[in-house]
Amino acid sequence: MQSFDTVVIGAGAAGLFCAGVAGQLGLKVLLVDHSEKVAEKVRIAGGGRCNFTNRDLDPRAPHKHFLGENPNFCRSALSRYTPQDFIALVQKHAIPFHEKHKGQLFGDRSSEDFIRMLLAECEAGGVTRWQPCKVENIRESASSPHGTDAYRYEIDSDRGVVQARHVVIATGGLSIPKIGATDFGYRVARQFGLRVVEPRPALVPLTFDGEAWAPYAQLAGLALPVVIETGTKKQRMAFQEDLLFTHRGLSGPAVLQISSYWRSGESIRLNLAPEAGLIEALAQAKVSSRKLLVNELAAIVPSRLAEAWVQQDAAWQRPVADTSDKALAALAARLVQWELVPTGSEGYKKAEVTAGGVDTRDLSSQSLESKQPGLYFIGEVVDVTGWLGGYNFQWAWASGHACAQAMAQAQA
Repeated sequence: MQSFDTVVIGAGAAGLFCAGVAGQLGLKVLLVDHSEKVAEKVRIAGGGRCNFTNRDLDPRAPHKHFLGENPNFCRSALSRYTPQDFIALVQKHAIPFHEKHKGQLFGDRSSEDFIRMLLAECEAGGVTRWQPCKVENIRESASSPHGTDAYRYEIDSDRGVVQARHVVIATGGLSIPKIGATDFGYRVARQFGLRVVEPRPALVPLTFDGEAWAPYAQLAGLALPVVIETGTKKQRMAFQEDLLFTHRGLSGPAVLQISSYWRSGESIRLNLAPEAGLIEALAQAKVSSRKLLVNELAAIVPSRLAEAWVQQDAAWQRPVADTSDKALAALAARLVQWELVPTGSEGYKKAEVTAGGVDTRDLSSQSLESKQPGLYFIGEVVDVTGWLGGYNFQWAWASGHACAQAMAQAQA
């Protein structure tokens, strides 16, 4: 039976980073993953360039950019390993990057740069990697279950039995099953009596009833800046981002962002012309133009959208000068306060992340250790979900770093 200080299960962003840091802090680390390839989410992130963090993250107010049953849970880890810390690591490895917008940082070349960096950090820490290797079972060691120096756990894998002082679950959530996502982390949590907040797809396109959506399906591929919101009063959330029409519903950054806050049965509200001053522009056109209303509208919003919109009411299918004030007001109101109820989402197959996960009430915000001594959970498997734009990767780095430091201190 082989023995390690730490076994990290899951070779994604959080697992690779945690393993590398722990190894460099002096721990004997085994990193295990059931897939042949490491860090598949890193590989596909940011269109293949990896949106690896966000400069705008404020660790003092994590509720601004993170959600979960307790958004403040992530404050400790994020404040101790910041975007600037990870940027310094990226610069150390001479990886060129740029800021796109709203603080989002991307590699200039390829996500492979970041995967190579994470693997190099693991190599620097002497991390042993087993891939592909399936973990069959985790159990407390009967021979020495107590004490910081004890091998608390035994792990059955298809490469044999391993014993470890610490076990780190970094297996992610359920999103994008084609690259290997499973519910392994949730099953382990429940096995040891930990609570799990019901997982759900997040950062995901929303869908609508086929027949009701038919008038808008023709707009598939159209993108435009919007304001989108859901919820009411204290639960209201809004974003100003780009919207993308699809054959089945809505996508784009605006919808991905709001999807994390939307709940089944609730409506979303869209302002399709947030910068236009639409009512004033149409009123001015009425007194100065002989063009069709659709042509005037096409000067304010994309022409395909204008054409689809005026087809909904005969009162809008005439010259703007001949259109009643009431009809113009109704058109403007529908464009700036379009309310609709999604029937669902594209699900885990298209979700960028999984919301919900291991309940933070059962985890230490300082160390990510669970109420089960020696068992840690980091990254997406935890009930911490960030906004689109590099926030989830920063949580992976920060939670992995906090966990590695805690394990090293426990053995010091």
